[in-house]
Amino acid sequence: MLIFGKNVLYETDKKTIKKAYISRREYIDYLESNKIKYDFVDNNVLNSKVKGNHQGIILDVFDYEYYKLEEVSGNLVVMLDHLADPHNFGAIIRTCECIGVSSIIIPKDRSVLVNDTVYKTSVGAINNVKIIMVNNLKNAIDKLKDLGYFIYCADMDGEDYKHINYAPKKVLVIGSEGDGVSRIVRDNSDVIVSLPMKGKINSLNASVSAGILLYEMGTYEK
Repeated sequence: MLIFGKNVLYETDKKTIKKAYISRREYIDYLESNKIKYDFVDNNVLNSKVKGNHQGIILDVFDYEYYKLEEVSGNLVVMLDHLADPHNFGAIIRTCECIGVSSIIIPKDRSVLVNDTVYKTSVGAINNVKIIMVNNLKNAIDKLKDLGYFIYCADMDGEDYKHINYAPKKVLVIGSEGDGVSRIVRDNSDVIVSLPMKGKINSLNASVSAGILLYEMGTYEK
């Protein structure tokens, strides 16, 4: 997998980097001091490899290794119900890392996966958060409840998020950009939480909603 960008270089686990392609000499000292193989190439070569602002650095890294549900940790966990946009995914990862959320759960099918855009948008935060892949969200919810987690589902027609006394161990479920939270996930959640809408548009971007709710629910887990 090819990922790119200055921040991505400095935040990526060096053990996952197979090779770097650079068009700027500013990266050479870092690469050589960390024994990372690299090719110095023309900037046009980098332009042909990826789309986006690579900042003169592309990394060829091993594919992301997802965690298992048994490895979930922290008192605040995020579950993404078939999120589709990698920019939203990366932004949510970044917010989670900032507030101290260490685990994000995604379904195996019909969901955005970790790719170059997610890496870039997370600005390296993905290296400090566990992305857990599960086969079935409903089964995952059942296991999380057994572990003492309370499930809060972000959806319309729920309780005002500011008027809820949140449990010590909790999961925030964020739905997909188009369809929101699936019925089976909603039906198996403990509480539906909503953001009050005063404008003419009745929904927020998924990553924005996640950010607002996480800072309300979170207690700076770090």
